[in-house]
Amino acid sequence: MCKLVGTFVLLLLLSLDSRDCSASSQDDKITLNSVQHWAVKLGSELSSFGEVITRKKRVQESFKSAQMESRDGEKLVQSMADDIRAMMELKVSAVKRIVEAAENMAFDKQSEPVPEDYQFYNSKEMDEPYDEVSITTTAEPDFNLENWIVRPPTKSAHLQLNAHFYNIPVNTNFSSVHVPTNVYAWADDVIKGIHWSEGLDTHFINNYQSDPTLSWQYFGSSTGFMRHYPAMKWRADPVDIYDCRTRAWYMEAAASPKDVVILVDRSGSMTGQRRDIAKHVVTNILDTLGNNDFVNVMTFADTVEEIVPCFEDSLVQATMGNLRELKLGLDNFETMEIANFSAALTRAFELLEIYRNNSGGANCNQAIMLVTDGVPYNYKELFEKYNWKYDTPVRVFTYLIGREVKVADVREVKWMACANRGFYVHLSTLAEVRERVLEHVNVLARPLVLQRETHPVVWTPVYANVTDPKVADYLWEQRERAEQKERFMSQRRDKTHFNSETEQNRRWKITQMKQGQYSELGNSQYQLMTSVSMPVYDLRHNENITENVLINEAYWVSVTKESVEENGQKEMRIARLLGVAGTDVALSEIQALMTPYKIGVNGYAFIVTNNGYILIHPDLRPVYQQILKPSYNSVDMIEVELFDDDRGPRNFSKELTALRQEIIDQRTGNKIMNVKYHMDDMKRASRAKKHYFWTGISESPFTLVVAIPENYGRHRITPPPNDDIHRLSLTFKNISAQQFLSDKWSVHPDWLYCRHYERSFSSPEEELSYFLERVARPGWRWPAKPRPPEHHKNKGHERHNGTSDGRERTKASNSTPRNEYYCDHGLMQALVYDAINTAWFNKSITESASNETALKFIERFGYIVAFIATHSGLTRWQTHPPREQENSSDSRFEFGKQWPRAIDEVWYRRAVEQHYVDPLSYVYSVEMNTEKVPLNVSTAVVTAAHAVFHGDGHRKAPAAVVGYQFQHDRLAEWFFNITATCDNNKGCCASNAWDCFLVDSNGWIIVSEDGNHTGLFFGKIRPDIMTRLVEDEVYKTIHIVDYQAVCFREKKTTNPAATLLTPLENVRLVLAWFLATSVWLYNTITVGLAQGSVYTFDDENVTPTVAYQNYENDEDTDDPFLTKPPTARVERDFEKLVLINRTRPTPCDREMYLYQLDYSNLNEKLNKPLKECERPFYVQLVNFTNMLLVVVDTNCPKEEGSVFSVEPTEVLYNETLPCLKHIHPLYRKQPVSCIRSHPEESNIDMCGRASIPGRNMFWIPLAVVSIYTYL
Repeated sequence: MCKLVGTFVLLLLLSLDSRDCSASSQDDKITLNSVQHWAVKLGSELSSFGEVITRKKRVQESFKSAQMESRDGEKLVQSMADDIRAMMELKVSAVKRIVEAAENMAFDKQSEPVPEDYQFYNSKEMDEPYDEVSITTTAEPDFNLENWIVRPPTKSAHLQLNAHFYNIPVNTNFSSVHVPTNVYAWADDVIKGIHWSEGLDTHFINNYQSDPTLSWQYFGSSTGFMRHYPAMKWRADPVDIYDCRTRAWYMEAAASPKDVVILVDRSGSMTGQRRDIAKHVVTNILDTLGNNDFVNVMTFADTVEEIVPCFEDSLVQATMGNLRELKLGLDNFETMEIANFSAALTRAFELLEIYRNNSGGANCNQAIMLVTDGVPYNYKELFEKYNWKYDTPVRVFTYLIGREVKVADVREVKWMACANRGFYVHLSTLAEVRERVLEHVNVLARPLVLQRETHPVVWTPVYANVTDPKVADYLWEQRERAEQKERFMSQRRDKTHFNSETEQNRRWKITQMKQGQYSELGNSQYQLMTSVSMPVYDLRHNENITENVLINEAYWVSVTKESVEENGQKEMRIARLLGVAGTDVALSEIQALMTPYKIGVNGYAFIVTNNGYILIHPDLRPVYQQILKPSYNSVDMIEVELFDDDRGPRNFSKELTALRQEIIDQRTGNKIMNVKYHMDDMKRASRAKKHYFWTGISESPFTLVVAIPENYGRHRITPPPNDDIHRLSLTFKNISAQQFLSDKWSVHPDWLYCRHYERSFSSPEEELSYFLERVARPGWRWPAKPRPPEHHKNKGHERHNGTSDGRERTKASNSTPRNEYYCDHGLMQALVYDAINTAWFNKSITESASNETALKFIERFGYIVAFIATHSGLTRWQTHPPREQENSSDSRFEFGKQWPRAIDEVWYRRAVEQHYVDPLSYVYSVEMNTEKVPLNVSTAVVTAAHAVFHGDGHRKAPAAVVGYQFQHDRLAEWFFNITATCDNNKGCCASNAWDCFLVDSNGWIIVSEDGNHTGLFFGKIRPDIMTRLVEDEVYKTIHIVDYQAVCFREKKTTNPAATLLTPLENVRLVLAWFLATSVWLYNTITVGLAQGSVYTFDDENVTPTVAYQNYENDEDTDDPFLTKPPTARVERDFEKLVLINRTRPTPCDREMYLYQLDYSNLNEKLNKPLKECERPFYVQLVNFTNMLLVVVDTNCPKEEGSVFSVEPTEVLYNETLPCLKHIHPLYRKQPVSCIRSHPEESNIDMCGRASIPGRNMFWIPLAVVSIYTYL
């Protein structure tokens, strides 16, 4: 008997143990019926709860009087284009007036002497009224004491914050002057320009008064200074490298587009400082090129080689990405052998001839830039063969490098430039490179100046205010230095902790996070804009010119060429560009004219340039981690419009490229395309059909495109025609924000409802309230759209500014009535209609509860936010329990303050999409849990949103989205209460044998038994189950490529190639070793005597930024523990654990695979039984939601497989990205304006400028510094 009992117990234990390897026992088994019952019950209860909280039915009734209107895409895009064109005409008209005034003022006054006591407003030296802290600016360069002249101080001015100018302190009564660091403000030609251009203030002010939407106005002089209105304090942190002559608005207006081949001598003599100057020359030439220019850089010695191999035998568009690639290539060339000028010049001429014959590249100006330290002779036969017989289409610019140059070199190099319509420059120091290189811009401008009549109007690509793109690399390097300092300090404080695996893993994750890709919403640090500019010509025909002439190898003299008159003709002819005038146009101003409320939810408008690049687009992401991306202004249209054709990265279809060409050519058309797009920080994706409409914006290089969803985008709702605001004002006596809007409301912050040009408001809501009250007043008139005043061209360039005719015109233009404000009548009408018809939403949730059961329902959920957002941009919300009046510190956390963008919010967009899946369902979501932004589950909230449509039978359109937010733990509690029991009244989801999840339509976990899973991607937690769901086509994969990504390449160490290993160099190395050893020995002895063996450092709260600042100013950073010479092992560990890999942000492509629930035949895919461990899960759609209920048998082992990831990974090509784009070029439209020659240009003799070494009293300290650097 005992033996039988023992056998029974053993069998029982074995059967229990077998649960680890098989499916759940019969007692704990969950049936498909149980899971279906849970899904129905949970969905039904959530739906009922949503009906009570959102008051959805009443919202539907509120819009029953609204009318339906078909959305005509062609009329819509044409109307927007007309409005944008009218706005652009205002800006062009303002610039024309500046140009005309500047030309006449210069003609009259630029020869006048400047008073010795003359003062001007220097932007760098102006004081800000509220800022006592000194701001980093770049002071004027120091000069020799013997040449020092005491100058009058800068004029002081009172500055005030101005909302129209981005809350920058300005003074609108006058302009101020910015002078670049490399330009001396009191140089004769500079100060004369500053003096005469002061008269432009009157025209700046008149322009601003006639068009209060004008942004910054400016005149950039060819001498380097920039006069800008209004006056402001110029901020330059850490250093001022701004020079208006290298900005797109100046470069593109100063000369027509150009093809440029830069030839750099890399023969054996081009070493040391000559090589450095040559690289600096090339870099500065590249900085003067824009998107409409084409360029290549070749080095030559015995052979001719492209600096970037993949650019061989071609010219590349001068985009920021390509220019960056060329600049990086300059670090790689080595000097050797003898220069073959004949081969280099032949190669350049033949390349330019190919482009000229094929009308490729810029198809306008052509130039060769020759950088060398000397030539054997002038190669006249090559110029005769390749240039002169074609009427000299190629200009030749020569840059002679070196302090000690031969007379023969100067003669021959200068002849090469003068004989080919170019310019010769002699350079002996790095400091003079920028100023001398810019001479070629003035030469290319000569045909423009000579023809005089035409002033080409230039619109620039997108750019970020005064921020120089080169600063991005510097800022990233600063961050890495700060990080390196912080790691060094942390390792010294606690080596054991720092070297631990846990700490190293933590730091690795932080590094990965910093190098991750994510959108930067807001980007308030940068104001994106375009500019319109025009060249300003010197109307004089003659001028006395001074140039430097080399008498022998060491003696230069200055020679003045005076204009003389023979037979009534002036022989000394000039054609000088005075500068460029322009004004900025903020992209936000253009976007406001795109009337997004007329386009509707999930629709948008964007603008494409003649190069196919994006000017405005909702998916243009120019910033990462508050730093501008390296190629932010050359993002192509097909890199943001992701068409759903299942092709690989950069494998664009012919249909897509044909569409792109039609848009670039500014034709009018429309086309329906299947697209895919991302949302929610590129963590969600969707597919749709969109209807594209496009038309060109006349007299500009831009094309406007409108994309509208094909189904719900066909129609829109509008207020009834009898619901005019004036009629309502008579009915309600006064239309005020207080009457229809409570304290819990907001409007879309980026939409143009009404704008006052002379008053500032603390918020969009305050501004709207002001206008709502004004609309109700008697005599209100909707302002007409501003139109540009008639422009009177000064034909023949007569100086009429002092004539009665000129005064009358000025008086007439100034008498134009100034509009103090502008309103969008249609948008205001829609907003007031929505405000009136949803005013009942001000009632608290509990007041609206229909019965006691509903009230208990509400009380059960604790804190709830109910909200409504309408198509007019109005958002209302109510909380339960009701909050007291929020103070200023807490109001920003209110629902409408965090999510004020109505139709542009993700929950609004997804709710409208969901309507076409199930019109009764709600879209549920939680904040995502990522390494970048971990989710605090204890405070997490669930957002549920539902779209309310209005229709008239056969047409319908989204009117609003209603929804509610509540604590995540309440949903989890509700879920587990429902799934705690099943048919056999056993544990079910409460049992350890089962894991239950709520997963949304994109695969993100909303509820899990493990709270830490909330907000994570389901494929990361259960990749085996996610694999099966994808295989069963429950989820479909959407392949998204981010063509605006940034990757981080390892930065190369300093290149020592310029240093020759001469005997002197060997002596330097020995002396350097001796000096370093002596210093180390001295420090070891003194530190050991002065300090004990204990080292303490208390800096627990150090941050990378603070650490960097401390590092720059802290002299007590010597560690006594480091005075010992480190062993090889310690050195290796130090390099591995402490030293970071220095990187450089580089444009790249990243791809990701996102997922979307496929609702087609979903029940058939889901209603499948459990098959032991072959299919250890159930999946059911939760009724009236976008959620799946997933129930997994935990007794079945997880299948091994790759973890699903939605993180972006770099797309690896065989070429670098610039090379790949160059190999597969896309269509572009060449600019219309091209002025490249003029018959009178041959009369201009000035074709060269030399460098004269001046006396320097600081040669002794400079020599000491040079020796120290050399050692």
